[in-house]
Amino acid sequence: MARPRLCFCPEIKFNPQITYFKPQGIPVAVLKIMDLSVEELEAMRLKNMEGLDQEKCAKKMHTSQSTFQRILSSAYKKVTQALVEGKAIEIVHHDTD
Repeated sequence: MARPRLCFCPEIKFNPQITYFKPQGIPVAVLKIMDLSVEELEAMRLKNMEGLDQEKCAKKMHTSQSTFQRILSSAYKKVTQALVEGKAIEIVHHDTD
């Protein structure tokens, strides 16, 4: 039996204005879409744009360093897959119910 998921609510202070990216020249109707959560985008922003180390990033997001690393790894994998396979990227807000 799978372990129940805990409520995961990292603090996100970044609200992206642009939430959809797609390869040029390919109609939206034929594209597969890769969902990228706001948490994943925030992790990439803190690490790559703010230049913070993982410990500081985790503190800013109010999460553990290992959880931050999982979020960041997931984000990198999704963005890489979208770029390599020509998928669109949609930034989504996950509900916290």
